[in-house]
Amino acid sequence: MVLQKVIITVRLESDKELKELINNKNIAAWISVVALIPAAVVLWPYGYYTLLRWVITITASFVAYTANQLNRSGWMWAFVIVALLFNPIAPVHLDRETWVVIDLIVAAIFLISIFKVKNHERKN
Repeated sequence: MVLQKVIITVRLESDKELKELINNKNIAAWISVVALIPAAVVLWPYGYYTLLRWVITITASFVAYTANQLNRSGWMWAFVIVALLFNPIAPVHLDRETWVVIDLIVAAIFLISIFKVKNHERKN
């Protein structure tokens, strides 16, 4: 629960702000999907995968924050795990075949979140 309290930094004051946050979350999720699918099916230079780690970590952190603001703790924890897995500062080293599977699973998680992580029950 300590991590959840750390993630809570700003209280959204209006429905307009909440709607804007959800729209921004959807844009971030689409960016991640577009970045992950090519990573899974094509062999890229190492620099692409380093950039991918940064993009996924930042977008997963933002989606986790958004899910927390929407009181969707399951989604929040899913994206905290994604952010930790793709963390470029302390990278997880796995073989290419494992990363292909992970990339596709995480792309699916981001894609599903676009439709499932919506205004549920707002935190007070």
